[in-house]
Amino acid sequence: MQQIVAILLLALSCQQIRAELTAADCRELGFIKAQLMCSSCDKLDDFGLEAIKPHCKQCCTLDQQPAAQRTYAKAILEVCTCKFRAYPQIQAFIQSGRPSKFPNLQIKYVRGLDPVVKLLDASGKVQETLSITKWNTDTVEEFFETHLAKEGGGKSSYSVVEDADDDEEDYLRTNRI
Repeated sequence: MQQIVAILLLALSCQQIRAELTAADCRELGFIKAQLMCSSCDKLDDFGLEAIKPHCKQCCTLDQQPAAQRTYAKAILEVCTCKFRAYPQIQAFIQSGRPSKFPNLQIKYVRGLDPVVKLLDASGKVQETLSITKWNTDTVEEFFETHLAKEGGGKSSYSVVEDADDDEEDYLRTNRI
């Protein structure tokens, strides 16, 4: 009888280890499922974080499987100019010539919003929204190079949605809706 109970408990624990959590469950645990590689979970022991390793394993993507390199028809980078001091890397990206490399990138100023990227499909529906608060300028550019569909020919320009004022030098002005 004890052997049967032991085998049953072992089977349940194995099933629990193999069970995957949803993206929402992982987010509640502090993990970003789409970006978490299982090799990162293996390194938790080095930092004394063995307690969160089982949850990490349930949220991770196997390293052998290539991460889906989805491309999107359009992207919208939303940010508030009042937050440029908190996110100088995003300000540097916007003010540099880098956005002009992406004709299907729109920069939208939204009052009070931390920087996010909204990725849209060809019909204009938002497919994914990513926080880019921790990204540096090069990471933002590399992400757009990797995940934005290349538009053949045409002009190399991007659009900026903001107030009608033409005061280009005052990047820290207050956004109005």
